[in-house]
Amino acid sequence: MKKIISDLFDKYKESILAEWFDKAVSIFKGNVSDGEIKRFGMDCIELFSKLVATKGNGRLDEFLENSYELFSKAKLNLLEISQIFNLGRNAVINHLNKNSEEKFDPLVVIGFLDELIEMVFARFSMFYQEKKTKELTVNLENLTAQLEKSQQYLQNILQASDAAIMVIDGDEKIVAWNKGAEKIFGYTQQEIIGKPSSYLIPPDDEHKDELNFIKEEVSKKGALENYETERKTKSGDTIPVQLNVTKLESTTGKYYGRTVIIKDVTEVKRLQQQIDQSEKLAVIGQLAAGVAHEIGNPLTSISSLVQILQRRSNDLFVKEQLSNIKENIDRISKIVRELVDLSRPPSNVEEVTQINDVIKTALGIVKYDKRVKEVQFETNLDEKSPFVKIVPDQLVQVFINILINALDAIEGRGKIKVISSHDEKNIYVDIIDNGCGIDSKNINKIFDPFFTTKEVGKGTGLGLAISYNIVKKIGGDIKVSSTLNKGSKFSVILPVNSNGKENKD
Repeated sequence: MKKIISDLFDKYKESILAEWFDKAVSIFKGNVSDGEIKRFGMDCIELFSKLVATKGNGRLDEFLENSYELFSKAKLNLLEISQIFNLGRNAVINHLNKNSEEKFDPLVVIGFLDELIEMVFARFSMFYQEKKTKELTVNLENLTAQLEKSQQYLQNILQASDAAIMVIDGDEKIVAWNKGAEKIFGYTQQEIIGKPSSYLIPPDDEHKDELNFIKEEVSKKGALENYETERKTKSGDTIPVQLNVTKLESTTGKYYGRTVIIKDVTEVKRLQQQIDQSEKLAVIGQLAAGVAHEIGNPLTSISSLVQILQRRSNDLFVKEQLSNIKENIDRISKIVRELVDLSRPPSNVEEVTQINDVIKTALGIVKYDKRVKEVQFETNLDEKSPFVKIVPDQLVQVFINILINALDAIEGRGKIKVISSHDEKNIYVDIIDNGCGIDSKNINKIFDPFFTTKEVGKGTGLGLAISYNIVKKIGGDIKVSSTLNKGSKFSVILPVNSNGKENKD
């Protein structure tokens, strides 16, 4: 029987292969070349010949490996592979039928051939399953590694972000909190995880309906972008923030939470206030020149006439009224002069100066004020403060304006401290008083032109506006902190000018 099958393969190898190829090529779907398919068929016939002669067990493993690579390349499943083997069986049987003159029992031969093919296919199926299992294991390990790597990348990105990033689950509990959130709000993960979503919302009437609004918007639109509001920190401060909220949902659309990205916009708001202040000063500056021209000249004429009338009149009542008129004219003249100072471009005559000298000059002028008899001045000046190239007279005016305000705040009785210091970028001059302080509702208005809390006739509201304008034009800033009935601190910040290289100990 073995010899019959072996002779059959040897005698009709080429025609069996041709018939097998014609019918099997469609199963491979063009994913492999015709040459590769024919080589597979030839390998099958040679293997079966050797297996019949009981010489092919060593060759079987190599055949299984090569066949697996071919079928994997062709992306065939076991059912399609089974069909290919079956087409080969049919090709052999067709040649048995064509050669019926041979003296053998076809059923016996076919039975033997089927056993042979079933044995090879069974071995291949086991080999196929083992390979696929190993590949799945490797793929799973790779996917797990990639997932862990992606999670680590995501975690690093979340933790490195300066913005506060938090996740709120479907039960309205905070379940994720990054380093940016810790930095902005002061709470650690251990302190905040598990807290309700309303934990950071200020407990006032202005924000009482805000959480419901956010939830409704996210539910309807899927996100809420660039929403400006306020949030409270661990220290109890209320800070301006910008929210970007995104809905979290499953593939079926089921809601299971939201992500919240929070940006602290305190600095942005401060810069916007500075821009607004600069714009106000620019408008006032444009008006000032016209006002000074239209009012200044006729005011001078009126003042001269009043003085003439004062000298010529002997009537006491008339003299008193003329004196009152003269005082009001002088007040108007002062306002006009300050308007001119506000609109006048800064002088270009710069000098290399140490700020301490400017401070001492301003203090010397202010100490001549009649209100300083019961005022205690304390100075702590940085003697190693770098020399800078500035217009000294302008800064003297800045410090005088702030010192006069401090005198008004303490009402002639109290303490005024003047402290200077520096770092690599800036020089700092702090003027501190223990006077009446500034109401929080007015703190953002004090640099507005004509804003004053003084009584009518005692202040024009231009001193701090002029000071602010001078300091901003040289690239500096003035910051104010104050507590009502405890005092105020004005910090003048001046950039270190690289042109002022001299430094004296």
